[in-house]
Amino acid sequence: MAQISPKFFLPESFQGARDDIACQLGLIWELIKALLIVPLLKVGVYICLVMSLMLSIEIKIFWPKPEKRYNWQPIQEDTELGTSNFPVVLVQIPMFNEREVYKISIGAACGLSWPSDRLVIQVLDDSTNPVVKQMVELECQKWASKGVNITYQIRENRTGYKAGALKEGLKRSYVKHCEYVAIFDADFRPEPDYLKSAIPYFIQNPDLALVQARWRFVNSNECLLTRMQEMSLDYHFKVEQEVGSATHAFFGFNGTAGVWRIAAINEAGGWNDRTTMEDMDLAVRASLRGWKFVYLGDLQVKSELPSTFKALRFQQHRWFCGPANLFRKMVMEIVRNKKVKFWKKVYVIYSFFFVRKIIAHTVTFCFYCVVLPLTILVHEVHVPIWGALCIPTIITIMNSLVTPRSIHLLFHWILFETAMSLHRTKATFIGLLEAGRANEWIVTEKLGDALKNEVEATKNKMKTKTFKRSRFKFLDRIQTLELGFAVFLFICGCYDYVHGKNNYFISLFLQTLAFTICGFGYVGTIIP
Repeated sequence: MAQISPKFFLPESFQGARDDIACQLGLIWELIKALLIVPLLKVGVYICLVMSLMLSIEIKIFWPKPEKRYNWQPIQEDTELGTSNFPVVLVQIPMFNEREVYKISIGAACGLSWPSDRLVIQVLDDSTNPVVKQMVELECQKWASKGVNITYQIRENRTGYKAGALKEGLKRSYVKHCEYVAIFDADFRPEPDYLKSAIPYFIQNPDLALVQARWRFVNSNECLLTRMQEMSLDYHFKVEQEVGSATHAFFGFNGTAGVWRIAAINEAGGWNDRTTMEDMDLAVRASLRGWKFVYLGDLQVKSELPSTFKALRFQQHRWFCGPANLFRKMVMEIVRNKKVKFWKKVYVIYSFFFVRKIIAHTVTFCFYCVVLPLTILVHEVHVPIWGALCIPTIITIMNSLVTPRSIHLLFHWILFETAMSLHRTKATFIGLLEAGRANEWIVTEKLGDALKNEVEATKNKMKTKTFKRSRFKFLDRIQTLELGFAVFLFICGCYDYVHGKNNYFISLFLQTLAFTICGFGYVGTIIP
């Protein structure tokens, strides 16, 4: 008797029905793709190409140095009048639980080369840790005992965060006779000649409100994370700040390492805490009242970069959410302003806010992480080679030229910026929509001298093949959104490898790796 193999048979009618359902679903998908997905994706491609062109136009122009555009003469001590020809300068140092760096900033401020009777130093301590508060107060008392005019100032609450502290400090009676105010965050350490380089610009140019110095980073060589931050910030200072200063005498105050004319602050309405970018808020309001700014690339102040990915994410959220939120609140005020020229208003709205604060990172994420991968799945949409390759190359070259010492890290920087564009774009839309975290303020962690010891210890342990246990728990590092996009990019890369014609899968797999590393929070553990 012949054996009958156990097979599962479907009735012919059911099999035909199943084929009909599959065929119908295929037709529905093709219809949806033709009527909705393809047109929307084409629109997305056109928008991203336009935004890429807008971004690539932001080129560096070599302008005359500030001392050739503004009157500048050093202040000399008069034999008869003594130091009275030196204006009285207030130095404000806002702090919040700065255990590791408070001595650095206070010591640097007290070491400024300026007549002691014409200098007032104000430490604005909002610390919630009583031990840290006592340490900072004792440090101030130590310098006061040496004859330095330094005052330790505290508040009952942190209303307005940094803006509130700076505003409260200017209300004190002992600063009423001060003409200028220099502001330094707790990790900033100005050179002794800082004031002698900056203040003469104000004296010779009465319409000048702000002198901004450039940041220099003491820990840029600590790890790969800090080197890539240095590359991004070098472009900000060498291109964005310098071009704004030279063309329209306007740029965003960096919140520290700058000197303000106090009269300009008062005329602009003082410090305002409506966003987390109180520095940019004040700069825009002062500029709309006709005040001018100058950026000094040769005047540099040492500072510290975030050395952990967690600290960087908090900082980046504030830096990208705040400007978008400020743009939402000020755009009509800029349009209605009568005191500045039309082209300056165009510059502030279009170039300063729209292109640099919204378009720059949004196009990076939307184009290279969403639209371009989707065109691989939808063959009907084509991206021209000049948009997919030429423009990114131009933008990349522009950025690499300002930090030539790190040009060998350009490949890592591109991947890092692409992965970080998701976090920055999310922060931008939170600011534009004024969503839940729009006013979140978390002070960036600073390590100061402890940082040097930790770096040396890490290097020694790497040599002996022993590794320090992570300071954060593994689950605290996980970023689900980044990991989700890593999966999406990996799927698109696999599809392009099998069915694609443009060989985008190489870039997609590299982006997958970058998003995965960011998703697990292990950026910056490598020492370059």
